[in-house]
Amino acid sequence: MKIALLVLLVGGMSLLSGTVNAQHKTSIIPLNQHRLNDTLVASSADTIQQKDIYDVILGIFKKHSAADNKSSVIGIKPVFSVLPAVGYTLQTQLAATLSGNVAFRMSPGARISTISSNIAYTQRKQILIPIQSNIWTNNNAFNYIGDIKYYKYPQSTFGLGSNSSTANDDPMDYTLIRFAETILKKIKGNFYAGAGFIFDHHYGIEEKGNPDGSLSDYARYGQQSKTISSGITLNALFDMRNSTITPTKGFYAAVIYRDNKKFLGSTSSWKSLIVDVRKYYRLPSGSKNVIAFWSYDWLVLSGKPPYLDLPASTWDQNNGTGRGYIQGRFRGAQMIYLESEYRYQITTNGLLGGVVFVNGQSFSAATGTGLQALQPGYGAGLRIKLNKVSRTNIAIDYGFGNHGSNGIFVTVGEIF
Repeated sequence: MKIALLVLLVGGMSLLSGTVNAQHKTSIIPLNQHRLNDTLVASSADTIQQKDIYDVILGIFKKHSAADNKSSVIGIKPVFSVLPAVGYTLQTQLAATLSGNVAFRMSPGARISTISSNIAYTQRKQILIPIQSNIWTNNNAFNYIGDIKYYKYPQSTFGLGSNSSTANDDPMDYTLIRFAETILKKIKGNFYAGAGFIFDHHYGIEEKGNPDGSLSDYARYGQQSKTISSGITLNALFDMRNSTITPTKGFYAAVIYRDNKKFLGSTSSWKSLIVDVRKYYRLPSGSKNVIAFWSYDWLVLSGKPPYLDLPASTWDQNNGTGRGYIQGRFRGAQMIYLESEYRYQITTNGLLGGVVFVNGQSFSAATGTGLQALQPGYGAGLRIKLNKVSRTNIAIDYGFGNHGSNGIFVTVGEIF
C-alpha cells in the first residue's frame, strides 16, 4: 500500500492544512483540518540553520540565498496557501484533493486567524467539501470558530461497541450537511468560555446490510432515511501550548457540552459531552524531542442520538483519533480514547523527524451499556519540514490495529 503526493504548490512561506488518509480494506478519505489559531512564528535565530522543503527545492535549482533563511511574520495582510495532491491505494483507488487556507491577523497583536478548506473527490465517488474558520478579534477578546461541511460519503459501518467484528462490514451511503459556529470570550489569561450552535443533517441514508444476511446493528438501532441533530453548545477552552501546529510544550483542555432539542429541529433530543486534554513535555529535558499525551472522551449523557451522530473512531473534531483503524471502525454511545506519541529529530537541521505512537480506544454499544474491550493501535511515522518559519510538518504515518487492520496516514500538521 502506498500514497503518492504528485503535486505540491505552496505560496511562499505560508501556512496550510489538510489530509489525505488511506485505510486498509475500506475506501475512505477523512479530513484533518488543524486550526492554526495561535501559531508562534520562529525568530530568525531559530530558523537560520533550519531547512525545509523550500530550501531543498531551491538548492536543487541553485537559487538558494541567505535571504531565504529570513523569517516572515504573518501580518494583517492575508497569506494564501494551496496544496493540490493525488493519492492512490488499492482500497481507495484514485483520490484527488485540493487543500488551502488564508492566514491573517485582525490586528498586529492578535493571534493568527485562518479560513481553511480541503476539497476531495475519490474514485469511489466520495465528495468532501469542508470550510473551517478560526477568527481572533483585536486583543484576542473573542474567538469565532466555524465548521461547515458537505459530504457525499459512502462508508462502511461495523456495528456498535469496541467488540464489533470486521465480518459485519455493512456498506452505507449518505450525505452530510453540517453548520457549526462557536463564540468564545476571553475570561482571564488563556481561559475562554462561550456558546455555539451545531446543525448536522444526514439524508439519503442507505445500507446494504451484513454480508451474512443477519440483522445489522444499524437496523437494530433504528433505520432512518434522514436525521437532524440541532442544538446549542456550551464551551470552555484553556490553551497554554506554544504552537497549535507542532506543540513542543504546554497544556490544552477543551470541554464541549451539546444539547440537541426537538424544537430546534432535531429528530430526537439528546445531550453529549466532549473532554479533550493534551500535555507536552521535552524528553530528554533540554532536547528538541517531545513526548505528547492525549485524552479524548466523547460521551452521550442522555437521549438517543441518530446512529451516524454517535461517537465514532476518527469522527472527532479534527479527524485524528484511531490511527491504525479505518474511520468509523468503532462506534457507540460512550468513547474513551488515550494516545501517546514520541516525536524526535532525525536531522539536526530540522528537515526530517520521526514519531512512534500508541493508542487505545474503548466504546460502549447503545446508550446505557458498558464499555467494551480496549482496542490498541500503534505505529511509526516520518516528519518532513514543509515550513520552517511556522514549523509545519508533512506527517506520514503507518498505523496498525487488531485483526489485521493497518493503513497509511498523510497529514499536514501533527495529529494532536
